[in-house]
Amino acid sequence: MNPIDKTPKQIVAELDQFIVGQTAAKKAIAVALRNRYRRLQLAKDLQDEITPKNLLMIGPTGVGKTEIARRLAKIVNAPFVKVEATKFTEVGYVGRDVESMVRDLVEVAYGLVEKSMYKEVRGQALKKANNRLVKLLVPAQKQNTNSNSTNDFFKMMQEMQQSIQNGQNPWMGAKNQEDEGTVTDEIKNQRMSVAEQLRNGLLEQQEVTLLVDDPSQKFKNEAGMLGQMGIDLSDTLGAMMPQKKVERTMTVAEAREYLIREESAKLVNSADLADAAIKKAENTGIIFIDEIDKITSKNSNNNGSVSREGVQRDILPIVEGSQIKTKYGLVNTDHILFIASGAFHESKPSDLIAELQGRFPIRVELDDLTEEDFVKILTEPNNALIKQYIAMIGTDNIKVTFTIESIHKMAQIAYQVNHETENIGARRLHTILEKLLEDILYEGPDMEMGEITVTEAYVTEKIGNIVKDKDLSRYIL
Repeated sequence: MNPIDKTPKQIVAELDQFIVGQTAAKKAIAVALRNRYRRLQLAKDLQDEITPKNLLMIGPTGVGKTEIARRLAKIVNAPFVKVEATKFTEVGYVGRDVESMVRDLVEVAYGLVEKSMYKEVRGQALKKANNRLVKLLVPAQKQNTNSNSTNDFFKMMQEMQQSIQNGQNPWMGAKNQEDEGTVTDEIKNQRMSVAEQLRNGLLEQQEVTLLVDDPSQKFKNEAGMLGQMGIDLSDTLGAMMPQKKVERTMTVAEAREYLIREESAKLVNSADLADAAIKKAENTGIIFIDEIDKITSKNSNNNGSVSREGVQRDILPIVEGSQIKTKYGLVNTDHILFIASGAFHESKPSDLIAELQGRFPIRVELDDLTEEDFVKILTEPNNALIKQYIAMIGTDNIKVTFTIESIHKMAQIAYQVNHETENIGARRLHTILEKLLEDILYEGPDMEMGEITVTEAYVTEKIGNIVKDKDLSRYIL
Protein backbone atom coordinates (compact mmCIF):
# COMPACT_ATOMS: atom_id res chain seq x y z
CA MET A 1 0.00 0.00 0.00
CA ASN A 2 1.22 3.45 -0.90
CA PRO A 3 1.71 5.32 2.42
CA ILE A 4 -0.40 8.26 1.24
CA ASP A 5 -3.52 6.16 0.57
CA LYS A 6 -3.94 4.80 4.09
CA THR A 7 -7.43 5.15 5.54
CA PRO A 8 -8.04 7.49 8.48
CA LYS A 9 -8.50 4.49 10.79
CA GLN A 10 -5.17 3.02 9.70
CA ILE A 11 -3.42 6.36 10.28
CA VAL A 12 -4.97 6.72 13.76
CA ALA A 13 -4.00 3.12 14.60
CA GLU A 14 -0.37 3.86 13.72
CA LEU A 15 -0.41 7.11 15.70
CA ASP A 16 -1.80 5.17 18.67
CA GLN A 17 1.42 3.14 18.75
CA PHE A 18 3.36 6.27 19.75
CA ILE A 19 0.90 8.79 21.21
CA VAL A 20 -1.49 8.26 24.11
CA GLY A 21 -4.99 9.76 23.95
CA GLN A 22 -5.87 12.89 21.95
CA THR A 23 -8.29 10.90 19.79
CA ALA A 24 -10.06 13.99 18.40
CA ALA A 25 -6.80 15.51 17.16
CA LYS A 26 -5.68 12.21 15.62
CA LYS A 27 -8.98 11.80 13.78
CA ALA A 28 -8.95 15.37 12.44
CA ILE A 29 -5.40 15.13 11.17
CA ALA A 30 -5.99 11.67 9.66
CA VAL A 31 -9.04 12.95 7.76
CA ALA A 32 -7.07 15.97 6.50
CA LEU A 33 -4.40 13.61 5.21
CA ARG A 34 -6.87 11.26 3.57
CA ASN A 35 -8.45 14.24 1.82
CA ARG A 36 -5.12 14.88 0.12
CA TYR A 37 -5.20 11.36 -1.32
CA ARG A 38 -8.83 11.83 -2.36
CA ARG A 39 -7.93 15.07 -4.13
CA LEU A 40 -5.19 13.38 -6.18
CA GLN A 41 -7.73 10.85 -7.51
CA LEU A 42 -9.87 13.60 -9.08
CA ALA A 43 -9.67 15.25 -12.48
CA LYS A 44 -6.92 17.85 -12.83
CA ASP A 45 -9.26 20.85 -13.11
CA LEU A 46 -11.08 19.83 -9.93
CA GLN A 47 -7.81 19.13 -8.10
CA ASP A 48 -6.80 22.75 -8.53
CA GLU A 49 -10.02 23.93 -6.88
CA ILE A 50 -9.69 21.85 -3.73
CA THR A 51 -7.47 23.38 -1.06
CA PRO A 52 -6.22 21.57 2.05
CA LYS A 53 -8.15 22.05 5.29
CA ASN A 54 -5.42 23.43 7.54
CA LEU A 55 -5.55 22.60 11.24
CA LEU A 56 -5.09 24.64 14.39
CA MET A 57 -4.24 22.51 17.43
CA ILE A 58 -4.88 24.14 20.79
CA GLY A 59 -3.51 22.74 24.03
CA PRO A 60 -0.82 23.07 26.71
CA THR A 61 2.78 22.06 26.12
CA GLY A 62 3.73 18.41 26.32
CA VAL A 63 0.36 16.89 25.41
CA GLY A 64 1.40 15.62 21.95
CA LYS A 65 0.77 18.44 19.42
CA THR A 66 4.21 18.32 17.82
CA GLU A 67 4.52 14.54 18.17
CA ILE A 68 1.26 13.96 16.29
CA ALA A 69 2.43 16.07 13.34
CA ARG A 70 5.95 14.60 13.35
CA ARG A 71 4.76 10.99 13.49
CA LEU A 72 2.18 11.68 10.80
CA ALA A 73 4.87 12.81 8.37
CA LYS A 74 6.85 9.61 8.99
CA ILE A 75 3.79 7.41 8.53
CA VAL A 76 3.02 8.85 5.09
CA ASN A 77 6.64 9.51 4.09
CA ALA A 78 5.82 13.16 3.41
CA PRO A 79 8.15 16.18 3.49
CA PHE A 80 7.74 17.76 6.93
CA VAL A 81 9.26 20.82 8.59
CA LYS A 82 8.59 22.26 12.02
CA VAL A 83 9.08 25.99 12.50
CA GLU A 84 8.67 28.26 15.49
CA ALA A 85 6.43 31.26 14.73
CA THR A 86 8.52 33.36 17.13
CA LYS A 87 11.64 32.87 14.97
CA PHE A 88 10.11 34.87 12.13
CA THR A 89 10.06 38.64 11.93
CA GLU A 90 8.16 41.15 9.90
CA VAL A 91 9.75 42.08 6.56
CA GLY A 92 12.35 44.78 7.12
CA TYR A 93 13.62 43.48 10.46
CA VAL A 94 16.51 41.17 11.29
CA GLY A 95 15.33 37.55 11.51
CA ARG A 96 14.20 34.61 9.43
CA ASP A 97 12.10 35.37 6.38
CA VAL A 98 8.77 33.50 6.53
CA GLU A 99 9.39 32.16 3.02
CA SER A 100 12.32 30.16 4.37
CA MET A 101 9.85 27.60 5.76
CA VAL A 102 8.88 26.68 2.20
CA ARG A 103 12.50 26.49 1.08
CA ASP A 104 13.25 24.21 4.03
CA LEU A 105 10.31 22.01 3.02
CA VAL A 106 11.62 21.69 -0.53
CA GLU A 107 15.06 20.70 0.82
CA VAL A 108 13.42 17.91 2.82
CA ALA A 109 11.40 16.85 -0.23
CA TYR A 110 14.58 16.84 -2.33
CA GLY A 111 16.23 14.53 0.18
CA LEU A 112 13.28 12.12 0.14
CA VAL A 113 13.10 12.02 -3.66
CA GLU A 114 16.87 11.72 -3.96
CA LYS A 115 16.86 8.75 -1.60
CA SER A 116 14.09 7.10 -3.62
CA MET A 117 15.77 7.69 -7.00
CA TYR A 118 19.17 6.59 -5.72
CA LYS A 119 17.56 3.38 -4.46
CA GLU A 120 16.31 2.64 -7.99
CA VAL A 121 19.80 2.88 -9.52
CA ARG A 122 21.66 1.33 -6.58
CA GLY A 123 22.36 -1.90 -8.48
CA GLN A 124 24.16 -0.06 -11.29
CA ALA A 125 25.90 2.29 -8.88
CA LEU A 126 27.12 -0.65 -6.78
CA LYS A 127 28.84 -2.25 -9.76
CA LYS A 128 30.56 1.01 -10.67
CA ALA A 129 31.56 1.63 -7.05
CA ASN A 130 33.09 -1.84 -6.71
CA ASN A 131 35.06 -1.30 -9.91
CA ARG A 132 36.43 1.94 -8.48
CA LEU A 133 37.23 0.26 -5.18
CA VAL A 134 39.29 -2.38 -6.99
CA LYS A 135 41.31 0.35 -8.68
CA LEU A 136 41.84 2.14 -5.37
CA LEU A 137 42.97 -1.03 -3.61
CA VAL A 138 45.28 -1.98 -6.50
CA PRO A 139 46.40 1.35 -7.95
CA ALA A 140 47.95 1.69 -11.37
CA GLN A 141 51.63 2.45 -11.80
CA LYS A 142 52.40 6.15 -11.66
CA GLN A 143 53.17 7.67 -15.03
CA ASN A 144 56.47 9.36 -15.76
CA THR A 145 56.25 12.86 -14.32
CA ASN A 146 58.84 14.18 -16.81
CA SER A 147 56.35 14.28 -19.67
CA ASN A 148 56.03 17.33 -21.86
CA SER A 149 54.23 19.95 -19.73
CA THR A 150 53.13 21.86 -22.85
CA ASN A 151 51.37 18.79 -24.25
CA ASP A 152 49.77 18.15 -20.84
CA PHE A 153 48.45 21.71 -20.78
CA PHE A 154 46.93 21.46 -24.26
CA LYS A 155 45.42 18.06 -23.35
CA MET A 156 43.81 19.54 -20.26
CA MET A 157 42.40 22.46 -22.27
CA GLN A 158 40.94 20.05 -24.85
CA GLU A 159 39.22 18.05 -22.08
CA MET A 160 37.76 21.25 -20.60
CA GLN A 161 36.52 22.40 -24.02
CA GLN A 162 34.91 19.01 -24.61
CA SER A 163 33.17 19.21 -21.23
CA ILE A 164 31.78 22.67 -22.03
CA GLN A 165 30.48 21.44 -25.40
CA ASN A 166 28.73 18.57 -23.62
CA GLY A 167 27.07 21.00 -21.22
CA GLN A 168 29.13 19.77 -18.25
CA ASN A 169 31.10 21.56 -15.59
CA PRO A 170 34.61 21.80 -17.11
CA TRP A 171 36.18 21.29 -13.70
CA MET A 172 34.47 17.92 -13.37
CA GLY A 173 36.12 16.59 -16.53
CA ALA A 174 39.23 15.38 -14.74
CA LYS A 175 39.68 11.65 -14.37
CA ASN A 176 39.02 9.92 -11.09
CA GLN A 177 42.07 9.41 -8.90
CA GLU A 178 41.90 5.64 -9.46
CA ASP A 179 42.16 6.05 -13.27
CA GLU A 180 45.59 7.68 -13.26
CA GLY A 181 48.62 5.61 -14.25
CA THR A 182 49.55 2.55 -16.29
CA VAL A 183 47.92 -0.86 -15.81
CA THR A 184 50.31 -3.79 -16.31
CA ASP A 185 49.37 -7.47 -16.64
CA GLU A 186 50.45 -8.04 -13.04
CA ILE A 187 48.14 -5.26 -11.82
CA LYS A 188 45.28 -6.71 -13.89
CA ASN A 189 45.72 -10.10 -12.19
CA GLN A 190 45.88 -8.49 -8.75
CA ARG A 191 42.71 -6.56 -9.50
CA MET A 192 40.88 -9.73 -10.53
CA SER A 193 41.87 -11.34 -7.23
CA VAL A 194 40.80 -8.29 -5.21
CA ALA A 195 37.48 -8.10 -7.09
CA GLU A 196 36.78 -11.70 -6.08
CA GLN A 197 37.58 -10.91 -2.44
CA LEU A 198 35.29 -7.87 -2.57
CA ARG A 199 32.42 -9.99 -3.89
CA ASN A 200 32.93 -12.43 -1.01
CA GLY A 201 32.99 -9.62 1.56
CA LEU A 202 36.52 -10.36 2.73
CA LEU A 203 37.85 -6.80 2.58
CA GLU A 204 35.08 -4.84 4.34
CA GLN A 205 37.29 -3.61 7.20
CA GLN A 206 40.39 -2.88 5.12
CA GLU A 207 41.22 0.81 4.95
CA VAL A 208 41.32 2.82 1.74
CA THR A 209 42.05 6.50 1.08
CA LEU A 210 39.58 8.54 -0.96
CA LEU A 211 39.55 12.07 -2.31
CA VAL A 212 36.28 13.61 -1.14
CA ASP A 213 34.72 17.06 -1.42
CA ASP A 214 35.88 19.40 1.31
CA PRO A 215 32.74 20.06 3.42
CA SER A 216 34.17 23.38 4.61
CA GLN A 217 33.86 24.73 1.07
CA LYS A 218 30.09 24.47 1.12
CA PHE A 219 28.57 27.93 1.52
CA LYS A 220 25.55 28.06 3.80
CA ASN A 221 22.47 29.62 2.25
CA GLU A 222 21.14 30.83 5.58
CA ALA A 223 24.16 33.01 6.17
CA GLY A 224 23.08 35.89 3.98
CA MET A 225 20.34 37.65 2.10
CA LEU A 226 20.95 35.66 -1.09
CA GLY A 227 20.06 32.46 0.75
CA GLN A 228 16.90 34.07 2.08
CA MET A 229 15.94 34.91 -1.50
CA GLY A 230 16.36 31.30 -2.60
CA ILE A 231 19.63 31.86 -4.44
CA ASP A 232 22.08 28.99 -3.95
CA LEU A 233 25.45 30.73 -3.87
CA SER A 234 27.39 27.49 -3.45
CA ASP A 235 26.06 26.02 -6.70
CA THR A 236 26.71 29.26 -8.56
CA LEU A 237 30.31 29.51 -7.42
CA GLY A 238 30.80 25.77 -7.78
CA ALA A 239 30.16 26.06 -11.52
CA MET A 240 32.95 28.63 -11.85
CA MET A 241 35.70 27.04 -9.80
CA PRO A 242 36.86 23.53 -8.95
CA GLN A 243 35.62 21.90 -5.77
CA LYS A 244 38.43 21.51 -3.26
CA LYS A 245 39.19 17.87 -2.46
CA VAL A 246 40.56 16.42 0.76
CA GLU A 247 41.85 12.95 1.56
CA ARG A 248 39.87 10.72 3.90
CA THR A 249 40.83 7.27 5.09
CA MET A 250 37.92 4.93 5.70
CA THR A 251 37.01 1.27 5.59
CA VAL A 252 36.07 -0.41 2.34
CA ALA A 253 32.47 -0.70 3.56
CA GLU A 254 32.29 3.07 4.21
CA ALA A 255 34.09 3.93 0.97
CA ARG A 256 31.68 1.78 -1.03
CA GLU A 257 28.69 3.76 0.28
CA TYR A 258 30.41 7.04 -0.53
CA LEU A 259 31.24 5.86 -4.06
CA ILE A 260 27.72 4.47 -4.56
CA ARG A 261 26.38 7.93 -3.77
CA GLU A 262 28.80 9.52 -6.25
CA GLU A 263 27.85 7.07 -8.98
CA SER A 264 24.12 7.38 -8.22
CA ALA A 265 24.40 11.14 -8.69
CA LYS A 266 25.79 10.51 -12.19
CA LEU A 267 22.99 8.08 -13.05
CA VAL A 268 20.11 10.29 -11.86
CA ASN A 269 19.05 13.30 -13.87
CA SER A 270 19.33 16.31 -11.54
CA ALA A 271 16.60 18.22 -13.39
CA ASP A 272 14.16 15.32 -12.95
CA LEU A 273 15.11 15.11 -9.29
CA ALA A 274 14.47 18.81 -8.68
CA ASP A 275 11.14 18.70 -10.54
CA ALA A 276 9.98 15.65 -8.56
CA ALA A 277 11.03 17.30 -5.28
CA ILE A 278 8.97 20.41 -6.04
CA LYS A 279 5.91 18.32 -6.94
CA LYS A 280 6.27 16.25 -3.78
CA ALA A 281 6.54 19.38 -1.62
CA GLU A 282 3.54 20.98 -3.34
CA ASN A 283 1.22 17.94 -3.12
CA THR A 284 2.26 16.13 0.07
CA GLY A 285 4.30 18.68 2.07
CA ILE A 286 3.39 19.47 5.69
CA ILE A 287 4.52 22.64 7.48
CA PHE A 288 4.00 22.67 11.25
CA ILE A 289 3.97 26.19 12.71
CA ASP A 290 4.44 25.96 16.47
CA GLU A 291 3.80 28.68 19.06
CA ILE A 292 1.51 30.60 16.76
CA ASP A 293 -0.18 32.04 19.86
CA LYS A 294 3.04 33.95 20.63
CA ILE A 295 2.55 36.20 17.59
CA THR A 296 -0.95 37.34 18.47
CA SER A 297 -1.12 41.08 19.08
CA LYS A 298 -2.63 40.54 22.54
CA ASN A 299 0.14 38.23 23.79
CA SER A 300 1.89 40.00 26.65
CA ASN A 301 4.89 37.69 26.80
CA ASN A 302 6.49 39.14 23.70
CA ASN A 303 7.15 42.86 24.02
CA GLY A 304 9.75 43.14 21.27
CA SER A 305 9.75 45.98 18.79
CA VAL A 306 8.82 43.74 15.85
CA SER A 307 5.11 43.76 15.07
CA ARG A 308 3.59 40.38 15.77
CA GLU A 309 0.65 41.26 13.56
CA GLY A 310 3.15 42.02 10.80
CA VAL A 311 4.50 38.46 11.07
CA GLN A 312 0.97 37.11 10.73
CA ARG A 313 0.45 39.20 7.60
CA ASP A 314 3.69 37.85 6.13
CA ILE A 315 2.65 34.25 6.85
CA LEU A 316 -0.86 34.80 5.41
CA PRO A 317 -0.02 34.81 1.66
CA ILE A 318 2.00 31.61 2.03
CA VAL A 319 -0.89 29.84 3.75
CA GLU A 320 -3.37 31.32 1.23
CA GLY A 321 -1.26 30.14 -1.67
CA SER A 322 1.61 31.83 -3.43
CA GLN A 323 4.73 31.06 -5.45
CA ILE A 324 8.03 30.96 -3.58
CA LYS A 325 11.40 31.02 -5.30
CA THR A 326 13.76 28.21 -4.28
CA LYS A 327 17.04 27.03 -5.75
CA TYR A 328 15.16 24.12 -7.38
CA GLY A 329 12.51 26.33 -8.98
CA LEU A 330 9.21 28.02 -8.13
CA VAL A 331 7.06 26.27 -5.53
CA ASN A 332 3.30 26.80 -5.33
CA THR A 333 2.00 26.64 -1.75
CA ASP A 334 -1.69 26.22 -2.67
CA HIS A 335 -1.84 22.56 -1.62
CA ILE A 336 0.74 22.38 1.17
CA LEU A 337 -0.90 21.31 4.44
CA PHE A 338 -0.31 23.77 7.28
CA ILE A 339 -0.74 22.67 10.89
CA ALA A 340 -0.46 25.40 13.51
CA SER A 341 -0.39 24.91 17.25
CA GLY A 342 -0.31 26.97 20.40
CA ALA A 343 -1.13 26.80 24.09
CA PHE A 344 -3.19 30.03 23.96
CA HIS A 345 -2.80 30.52 27.71
CA GLU A 346 -2.88 34.32 27.59
CA SER A 347 -4.56 34.77 24.23
CA LYS A 348 -7.15 32.98 22.14
CA PRO A 349 -7.40 31.94 18.47
CA SER A 350 -9.70 34.89 17.78
CA ASP A 351 -6.77 37.19 18.61
CA LEU A 352 -5.13 36.13 15.34
CA ILE A 353 -5.92 38.39 12.41
CA ALA A 354 -9.24 37.40 10.81
CA GLU A 355 -7.72 36.45 7.46
CA LEU A 356 -5.28 34.01 9.09
CA GLN A 357 -8.01 32.51 11.30
CA GLY A 358 -9.99 31.73 8.17
CA ARG A 359 -7.11 29.77 6.71
CA PHE A 360 -7.20 27.29 9.63
CA PRO A 361 -10.82 26.08 9.45
CA ILE A 362 -10.31 22.93 11.55
CA ARG A 363 -9.83 23.64 15.26
CA VAL A 364 -8.85 20.82 17.60
CA GLU A 365 -8.43 21.20 21.34
CA LEU A 366 -6.07 18.73 22.98
CA ASP A 367 -6.83 17.52 26.49
CA ASP A 368 -4.69 17.91 29.59
CA LEU A 369 -2.99 14.65 30.52
CA THR A 370 -4.48 12.69 33.40
CA GLU A 371 -2.74 10.41 35.88
CA GLU A 372 -4.00 7.43 33.86
CA ASP A 373 -2.54 8.96 30.68
CA PHE A 374 0.87 9.20 32.36
CA VAL A 375 0.73 5.47 33.23
CA LYS A 376 -0.03 4.66 29.57
CA ILE A 377 2.71 6.99 28.29
CA LEU A 378 5.23 5.21 30.52
CA THR A 379 4.28 1.72 29.36
CA GLU A 380 2.17 1.42 26.20
CA PRO A 381 3.72 3.20 23.17
CA ASN A 382 6.39 1.45 21.09
CA ASN A 383 8.87 4.07 22.28
CA ALA A 384 7.59 4.16 25.90
CA LEU A 385 9.99 5.87 28.31
CA ILE A 386 10.34 2.86 30.61
CA LYS A 387 11.18 0.63 27.62
CA GLN A 388 13.89 3.12 26.62
CA TYR A 389 15.50 3.20 30.05
CA ILE A 390 15.34 -0.60 30.46
CA ALA A 391 17.15 -0.97 27.11
CA MET A 392 19.78 1.69 27.90
CA ILE A 393 20.60 0.31 31.36
CA GLY A 394 20.63 -3.18 29.85
CA THR A 395 23.74 -2.23 27.87
CA ASP A 396 25.59 -2.31 31.25
CA ASN A 397 24.40 -5.91 31.81
CA ILE A 398 21.84 -4.78 34.39
CA LYS A 399 18.26 -5.95 34.18
CA VAL A 400 15.86 -3.31 35.52
CA THR A 401 12.27 -4.16 36.40
CA PHE A 402 9.57 -1.65 37.35
CA THR A 403 6.66 -2.79 39.51
CA ILE A 404 3.22 -1.60 38.47
CA GLU A 405 2.96 0.25 41.80
CA SER A 406 6.15 2.19 41.03
CA ILE A 407 4.78 3.20 37.64
CA HIS A 408 1.54 4.46 39.17
CA LYS A 409 3.54 6.37 41.78
CA MET A 410 5.59 8.12 39.08
CA ALA A 411 2.41 8.99 37.19
CA GLN A 412 0.87 10.39 40.38
CA ILE A 413 3.95 12.52 41.06
CA ALA A 414 4.05 13.83 37.47
CA TYR A 415 0.39 14.80 37.62
CA GLN A 416 0.78 16.43 41.04
CA VAL A 417 3.89 18.47 40.13
CA ASN A 418 2.33 19.62 36.83
CA HIS A 419 -0.65 21.04 38.70
CA GLU A 420 1.32 22.58 41.56
CA THR A 421 4.04 24.20 39.43
CA GLU A 422 4.12 24.63 35.65
CA ASN A 423 2.14 22.20 33.48
CA ILE A 424 4.67 20.81 31.00
CA GLY A 425 2.70 17.68 30.17
CA ALA A 426 4.49 14.42 29.42
CA ARG A 427 7.89 16.12 29.49
CA ARG A 428 7.63 15.98 33.30
CA LEU A 429 8.12 12.21 33.08
CA HIS A 430 11.58 12.67 31.52
CA THR A 431 12.68 14.75 34.51
CA ILE A 432 11.24 12.31 37.05
CA LEU A 433 12.83 9.24 35.47
CA GLU A 434 16.23 10.91 35.18
CA LYS A 435 16.13 11.88 38.86
CA LEU A 436 14.82 8.45 39.88
CA LEU A 437 17.46 6.49 37.98
CA GLU A 438 20.45 8.83 38.31
CA ASP A 439 22.31 6.53 40.78
CA ILE A 440 21.78 3.46 38.58
CA LEU A 441 22.81 5.35 35.44
CA TYR A 442 25.92 6.65 37.20
CA GLU A 443 27.05 3.48 38.95
CA GLY A 444 25.76 1.00 36.36
CA PRO A 445 28.95 0.61 34.28
CA ASP A 446 30.95 -0.27 37.43
CA MET A 447 28.39 -2.68 38.88
CA GLU A 448 28.53 -6.43 38.37
CA MET A 449 25.85 -8.08 36.28
CA GLY A 450 22.60 -8.24 38.21
CA GLU A 451 18.95 -7.38 38.51
CA ILE A 452 17.34 -4.28 40.02
CA THR A 453 13.67 -3.87 40.84
CA VAL A 454 12.27 -0.36 41.09
CA THR A 455 9.51 -0.40 43.70
CA GLU A 456 7.00 2.16 44.91
CA ALA A 457 9.08 2.58 48.10
CA TYR A 458 12.16 3.36 46.00
CA VAL A 459 10.25 6.01 44.03
CA THR A 460 8.98 7.56 47.26
CA GLU A 461 12.47 7.54 48.77
CA LYS A 462 14.14 9.14 45.72
CA ILE A 463 11.46 11.64 44.70
CA GLY A 464 8.77 11.80 47.38
CA ASN A 465 10.64 14.20 49.67
CA ILE A 466 11.39 16.52 46.75
CA VAL A 467 7.69 16.69 45.87
CA LYS A 468 6.76 17.61 49.44
CA ASP A 469 9.07 20.61 49.33
CA LYS A 470 7.29 22.91 46.85
CA ASP A 471 10.26 25.24 46.41
CA LEU A 472 12.62 22.33 45.80
CA SER A 473 10.32 20.59 43.32
CA ARG A 474 10.09 23.76 41.24
CA TYR A 475 13.82 23.60 40.54
CA ILE A 476 14.47 19.85 40.43
CA LEU A 477 11.32 18.32 38.94
